[in-house]
Amino acid sequence: MACAVAACALTSVAGHATAQTTPAPKAAQKTGGQLNAADQRGQAPATTQATPPNPIIPDPRRNVPASIFTSFDSNQRAIAAKVSAYLSSLQTLVGNFVQVGPDGSKTKGDFYIQKPGKVRFEYEPPTPIDIIADGSSLVVRDRKLATQDVYPLSQTPLRYLLSDRIDLLKDTNVIAVASDDLYVTITIEEKQALIGTSRLMLMLGAKDGQLKQWTVTDPQGYDTTIAVYNLDTTKKLDPAMFKIDFTNYATPPG
Repeated sequence: MACAVAACALTSVAGHATAQTTPAPKAAQKTGGQLNAADQRGQAPATTQATPPNPIIPDPRRNVPASIFTSFDSNQRAIAAKVSAYLSSLQTLVGNFVQVGPDGSKTKGDFYIQKPGKVRFEYEPPTPIDIIADGSSLVVRDRKLATQDVYPLSQTPLRYLLSDRIDLLKDTNVIAVASDDLYVTITIEEKQALIGTSRLMLMLGAKDGQLKQWTVTDPQGYDTTIAVYNLDTTKKLDPAMFKIDFTNYATPPG
């Protein structure tokens, strides 16, 4: 279940697209002068938030069909441009996350982003999941079962967060732009012939303009929300953190 929820949260195609499942390689030993993910996790962000945020769960009734004639006023366009500029300005982003699955279950962990296209999500025990993207592929790795599911990064909503530069109104199908005193919200919709319609809802702070959370709605209408905190844009990350070993072992290790 944990693996499926993790895949849903970050790919929106788990269980719907064909993934290549292979035994996961054994973890490589650390080499001198390099930092692995655990080393990176030991470096506290510049400002830390002791209490994890309580993710805002969207109203499930919000997912009404989008109009093909959706248009935005000047204020909405200005909001979208500001969010696009913020996302484009990010090159490295490190922090913690809280994930709420479709069944209400909560998991926590750490994440590391290096643009373009690279990300690593590490779930805290007992969830045995790591998610790694190397710029072209994304794997959902189960440390307990020693397996990994491989997806094209192009089929995941993460590519919008990992793009070097992005103009949301030009590069995506934005169907809603809203703001209030607390949050700016932008919803993107994707329609794929073989998979169905999925949505990505981004929420940023209205005052600080920082990413707060996102919600992925899969083609069956199930929501998975990830709230992020303790964000740090100054860390230098070891490229080895985002390396995927695609070795297809004949038998599972161990």
